[in-house]
Amino acid sequence: MILADKIIENRKKNGWSQEELADKLGVSRQSVSKWEGAQAVPDMNKIIQMAEIFGVTTDYLLRDDIEAYTSSDEIPVDYSCEDAAKTVTLEEASSFLEHNEKAASVISTGVMLCIFSPVILIVISGLAEIGKIAVNEDVAGMAGAVVLLIIVATAVAMFISMYMKGNRYEYLENCNIDTAYGVSGMARERRSEYAPQHTRLLIFGIMLCIVSSVPLLLLIMFKYSNNTDILPIIGVAALICMVAAGVKMIVLTSIRNDGYNKLLEEGDYTRLNKKAGRYDGIYWAIAVAVYLVWSFISGSWQTTWIVWPIAGVVFAAYKEIMRAVVRPKI
Repeated sequence: MILADKIIENRKKNGWSQEELADKLGVSRQSVSKWEGAQAVPDMNKIIQMAEIFGVTTDYLLRDDIEAYTSSDEIPVDYSCEDAAKTVTLEEASSFLEHNEKAASVISTGVMLCIFSPVILIVISGLAEIGKIAVNEDVAGMAGAVVLLIIVATAVAMFISMYMKGNRYEYLENCNIDTAYGVSGMARERRSEYAPQHTRLLIFGIMLCIVSSVPLLLLIMFKYSNNTDILPIIGVAALICMVAAGVKMIVLTSIRNDGYNKLLEEGDYTRLNKKAGRYDGIYWAIAVAVYLVWSFISGSWQTTWIVWPIAGVVFAAYKEIMRAVVRPKI
């Protein structure tokens, strides 16, 4: 059975007209008519979309020797990481990219919450200290700490949730892979389409982090001219919020772009760099531990955020050292 017949069969099985199928795929009815008449062939992205909405595999749609689809047609993926390269099918690649977009949004929001978490504590404690609110300083600090812990706990829950959902794709980052026909082309096309947005988010994110101290400096200057103690508190809160927003943009677009690189084994996900990245999780776990311990012991949440930009710079150096360590000797 050829592709045209399979499109007709699955469309009718779902009770859709050509126009209804066209709406779901974002194409014209004439395009669907040409596909079903074998006058044209849909591009790979449309085939992936049809496989998803029909609930079948792309192998079933593309291979003429598969006459009927059953759930047994799906081949379970071996997620163990041995020396042999793992084959990534088009279905698996499409599913991974969909998960990666969701993970980028959730994880970047969690990182933003972690950075933002001390803002309430700083504001409440600062206002209590200068007498702007009728609350004891210790009570204000306790209330702010409770809010901080709730925000961090929410962020950690988001991280764990995405880790559990993405565990089945872990082999893409840690193992050598071979991609089935169409996977590399699809990944390159999507990465190319995303490239302008990736660049914009990186630029805006980095700019926010760089200029984040400007409001604080300006408000400190106004403090001396107006003798107002509340302005530095607002400045610190604004600084942290701007850094949180900037880092969210950077993390969001980096995770999305890395998804394409994982499938293509490019950038930080070449076969050599995969070995260098085995201890990345340990590094960032240590960075988080240092941030939290230093913050709780010193109580200087308005300054401990500096851990993150320093950790980013050190991480870049760490990556280069790890690549040098694992580089094979010639």
